[in-house]
Amino acid sequence: MTNETKTIPLANSKKGFISVTTINEPYGKDTPTVASIAISLNGSDIEWKVHIPLSNIDEVVLALQSIQK
Repeated sequence: MTNETKTIPLANSKKGFISVTTINEPYGKDTPTVASIAISLNGSDIEWKVHIPLSNIDEVVLALQSIQK
């Protein structure tokens, strides 16, 4: 799996962004790959970060979509 990073401008901020990528073996050898979502408000420091197991992504996307409605 490649660790391609997608950077999205953070709405309502001047320099902020959301960064989405994958991390292989995030907790040591043989641990499963996770999606990593990080948020920077000032464009350089990461203020928040979450790791989501790949097996939970579909449910997380559905939950986020339901919030948006």
